[in-house]
Amino acid sequence: MTLTLTAILLGIVEGLTEFLPVSSTGHLILASALFGYDADTWKVFNIVIQLGAILAVVVQFWRTFWAVGSGLLVLNPTSVKFVRNVLLAFLPSAMLGLLLKDYIDMLLGAPIVVGYALIVGGIAILAVEKVAKPGPLTGVAELPVSKCLGVGIAQCLAMVPGVSRSGATIMGALAMGVERRTAAEFSFFLAVPTMVGATTLELLDNRHALAAGTGPVGWSEIGIGFFVSFVVALVVIKAFMAFVSKSGFGPFAWYRIVAGALAVFLLSR
Repeated sequence: MTLTLTAILLGIVEGLTEFLPVSSTGHLILASALFGYDADTWKVFNIVIQLGAILAVVVQFWRTFWAVGSGLLVLNPTSVKFVRNVLLAFLPSAMLGLLLKDYIDMLLGAPIVVGYALIVGGIAILAVEKVAKPGPLTGVAELPVSKCLGVGIAQCLAMVPGVSRSGATIMGALAMGVERRTAAEFSFFLAVPTMVGATTLELLDNRHALAAGTGPVGWSEIGIGFFVSFVVALVVIKAFMAFVSKSGFGPFAWYRIVAGALAVFLLSR
């Protein structure tokens, strides 16, 4: 398979799974293992193309970002609280990610971990769906500081590949009584600083290889994957919001359990 076709396929996987509670990183790692891609070769690619999916959030919610940005210029209280809440939730993973980066990189090369994490995460989603009692519809700016920090701590679980960043944050919010749609939107907004930070760190660590063009996967493949993940994620975000409002997260939990069990079976052979 050519590098271009591989970049397109991985871009589709990223766009489909980044905002679903099924773990985009986990799926990219499993794709590398099950289809014979070299995980180390595509590691930087897998992280950087997540920015394409993040750009889809900015485009999808551009009115919210515009309102918050213009509100900050005049110190609008709602805009200030919105940014405060997102940054508070971002802080735990930012600090822990810097401290545990080497350990996290090691886990990224262990696809069997993804399989087990998918199963455990699916069971956790079913449990939260059963016991959670979401409150009334609210907004990101109205969330109390304690719940924002709680979501941020839940996001740290996603440093284990296969857990799912969106799954951890959404389920964490639901467990604390946040309304379903608000929990999903908060997860989307929190993804922006989180993934921008992770991508920046990865680019800095690999800047020499990328600048010299010595790696087998270069900027052209990254650009293709970025574009494909952006387009696919743009479609997925709207569909996901409509789906969970009606059907909840149970179907994603069962998908995780089946996919995880299949992955463990295939990887253990």
